[in-house]
Amino acid sequence: MKNLLKKGWLPLIVFQLSILAMFSQTRKIIGTVEGTDGGVLPLATIIIKNTNNYAVADENGTFILEDAPEGNVVLVASFIGYVQKEVEVGGLTNTITIVLSEANTLNEVVVTGVFDKRKRMDASVAITTLGAEILENQVPKSASDLLKNVPGVYVNSSVGEIRNSVSSRGITVGSTDGSFGYEYVSMQEDGLPITNTTYFSYGPDFFLRSDVTLARVDAVRGGPASVTAANAPGGVFNYISKTGGSKFEGEVRMKYGLLGNGKNSQERVDIGFGGPLGNRWFYSIGGFYRYDEGARYPGYPMNNGGQIKGNLMKSYDKGNVKIFLKYLDDKNGFAQPMLTVGYSDPELASSFDSGSATNFPEGFQYSGEDLVNGGTYDFNSENQVKNRYQSIALGWDHDLGNNWSLSNATKFSHNTVLYNTLGSMIPSSITDLVPYFFLGGFGAGYPGAFTFRDANTGENLAQVDVTGGVPTVTSSSLPGQDVLSNSILLLPLSYYDNTVTEFMERFSVNKKMDNMNFNFGGFYGYTNAERFSGGDIALGTIENHPKLLTLNFSGTPLYGVDDTGTPITGPSGEYQFTNSTGVGQGTGNLGAYISFKAKQKQGALFFGHAWNINEKMTFDWGLRYENVNIDGENIRPYLIGSPFSTGGTDGNPFTTYNNNELDSLATFKFNYKINTFSYSAALNYKFNEKLAVYGRYSQGKKAPDLDFYFTLNTPENLALYRPKVRSTEQIEFGLKAGFGKSNLFVTPFFSVLSGVPVGQIFQDSDGTYYFPPRTYAKYNTPGIEIETNIFINDNLSLRGVATFQKSKLDEYNIWVANANGSDDDTQISYSGNEAENSPRVMANIAPTYSKGNFFGSVVWSYMGSRQANAANVFKLPAFSEFNLNMGYNFSKRFQLSLNVNNLFDTYGVMTFQRPGSLGQVLGGNASFSKAEYDAAVTANTPYSTVAIQPRAYYLTATYKF
Repeated sequence: MKNLLKKGWLPLIVFQLSILAMFSQTRKIIGTVEGTDGGVLPLATIIIKNTNNYAVADENGTFILEDAPEGNVVLVASFIGYVQKEVEVGGLTNTITIVLSEANTLNEVVVTGVFDKRKRMDASVAITTLGAEILENQVPKSASDLLKNVPGVYVNSSVGEIRNSVSSRGITVGSTDGSFGYEYVSMQEDGLPITNTTYFSYGPDFFLRSDVTLARVDAVRGGPASVTAANAPGGVFNYISKTGGSKFEGEVRMKYGLLGNGKNSQERVDIGFGGPLGNRWFYSIGGFYRYDEGARYPGYPMNNGGQIKGNLMKSYDKGNVKIFLKYLDDKNGFAQPMLTVGYSDPELASSFDSGSATNFPEGFQYSGEDLVNGGTYDFNSENQVKNRYQSIALGWDHDLGNNWSLSNATKFSHNTVLYNTLGSMIPSSITDLVPYFFLGGFGAGYPGAFTFRDANTGENLAQVDVTGGVPTVTSSSLPGQDVLSNSILLLPLSYYDNTVTEFMERFSVNKKMDNMNFNFGGFYGYTNAERFSGGDIALGTIENHPKLLTLNFSGTPLYGVDDTGTPITGPSGEYQFTNSTGVGQGTGNLGAYISFKAKQKQGALFFGHAWNINEKMTFDWGLRYENVNIDGENIRPYLIGSPFSTGGTDGNPFTTYNNNELDSLATFKFNYKINTFSYSAALNYKFNEKLAVYGRYSQGKKAPDLDFYFTLNTPENLALYRPKVRSTEQIEFGLKAGFGKSNLFVTPFFSVLSGVPVGQIFQDSDGTYYFPPRTYAKYNTPGIEIETNIFINDNLSLRGVATFQKSKLDEYNIWVANANGSDDDTQISYSGNEAENSPRVMANIAPTYSKGNFFGSVVWSYMGSRQANAANVFKLPAFSEFNLNMGYNFSKRFQLSLNVNNLFDTYGVMTFQRPGSLGQVLGGNASFSKAEYDAAVTANTPYSTVAIQPRAYYLTATYKF
């Protein structure tokens, strides 16, 4: 038939069909479905109204309806992204062309976060779709950074492409640490989670990149996520890939960037293409590769690598099958905190600038002891975080007949994440004896002298004499003395080797009736996660690109006292706390070396029902039951009590940097089963095609992620801790209005989040560390989301999103460590305070102007002030960021664009780390009291911050074919 059509024999076919129709009760209707631009729409669906007779357009947009009845019939044509259209076909008409117009925001078809496809006007869901205009004209700092264009969503992308934080409506962990930044949301790719688990040093954005293969992003906030997605009451963010169309098409983007306020470079190329293969097969393939020195350049690329993605689709009369393949191999760094002065108006301390890095220097390598598996692990700073992701997924949609349909999605992935980075940077006074104990295992009171030298040149930079337990600085030429006198940086090395294998399966069966829709389905997820964590500690100078330091001790060390109170001392001499590169071991049983293995099996059943009560009113509700089983073990080493007993791996007690020696391995097994039940219900009322309102109530549950089980590595913790379900309760209302081509969405909401663990770590009286009994927090957040698209005239439009909210701590209690050890620990309550790191106002407003071949926009992003910690001692100040985007279309195929991010180079603080000693910093930001804050302000004590990325320039050439 396709060849006949190409040869122009369509009139003869039509004539023959018309003759046959005169002698039969049925006929064939042949037609084509096009868009308003004349392009055909493959896979469009055409159904004879009020029947089960339908057809799917082929790659040429052509459809054939067999057995169409005589007389007039009404055809209903639909295609995702276009307005559904009804066309009446006369009894003597057997050929037709149907033209569909692109849907505006009100008529977008919702596919994410709902049980059945429906227009946004009919859906009681807070959803935003980010389409081609936003994806192509902006240069996001990460894939998650795109979500700043969505109301109600908080995004922290300040550290770089990975370890971002995403939350919505106050449903967050109350932490600024990107390692836990996705705990309440589902980051998806083509309808399935990128990974079905998150934990410290492992999350979805390690494997998620925005490139030319991305077609759109669907962002669902609020209640429906509790029942339509796995373990994700905070929201569903679905990154949907392009698929091949009826003709071969492709795109090449070449980008050159100057980052770090013009200091650092980026080169990137994106390529994507796709089209038909014949016999109703379609394909799409693409990806990117980039070399990126980063916003803060450490001497080696912060991001280096890329990905390739592809999909293959087979369309047939009753549905389609899609196969998705993805391979990502990437190295990514993330920004470290930098010393900052001023609490009301923060700015970088002298000798620091926003375009430089405080990461490890270029070429830094180190071999550390693997006390769990034996041998060594190799740390190389230029590896940074090596992320590898390999996945294959299968999607299948099939019409079972009689208005029954089946949808199935399956994915298998194998993922690895290898960390070679700094864990943090902790400013520390060289007169603080705690780090010395941490590195050398010596107690306070030892007589002797500590000497700091430049690890590269050997130059003496500082000396501290200790007499009677009192340290005295006798000489110092350390850099950064104007910032923090007689101080250095403690630089913990983070080495994590993660391997995760996952299988996911989601199916649903749908039944449509005249005024109802029923959906029943299930989800199964299997995760096998293994992680080895190691890490030692280095010392560095306080400056951009810190120099590494060696530390020696000369004297007689005091290790402790025996049962009679007699001092235990080591031999007198010269002790090397660090090796020649400036790295030392953390002594004692600190739990730094752990092998973690866990298998997570997650099963869910869900049910959804939508009832069109009448033409104006729709009621929908759904529920979800989940069962999560965690079975695993933590293996940790216990070390020989005194580092002087054997001298470690080299037999030399004077080289304390390798004196840790294995005594025994302890295995802590756990097995937990967690059951949760979530539900959501909503009523949507449509006054007309331009005005609708809805209301929804939801209650969601979430099992803890795997990071909870990492803490089960001591007998005390295994006996004390039990996994606790996190609960969410949400009420939301929505107004959806259209005026001309413009629209407005207003969504007031109220959310409650409870069962959030508050983690703390304290130093014990013997110099080791312990976790106090866990407390749990409860938050509530009232607010309102606003989204609008205004078309002022043919050349000027405005898109704006804004969120106004105020998060409160309903319940929040923390422990306060007084002297070392748990005997005198006390609790303090911050209940009633405003929640930390939750801005009252967030806005993103983008006017766009286009005329002829020119287009341009300015995006104004506003981040309101936020409480810095639960104690509410001060606020991180509000700030604005402006991004400039402009371009020129030299032809339909070739375009040049210029983007300037953070146009005015604003230093907008996103996260902070409290000032103080090592022990105070480990206690967390919540321990930063009002009295300590007042003292820090008076003394102008520096603290650490990470701000939004500095100004960056991008020039992009795009060629479409």
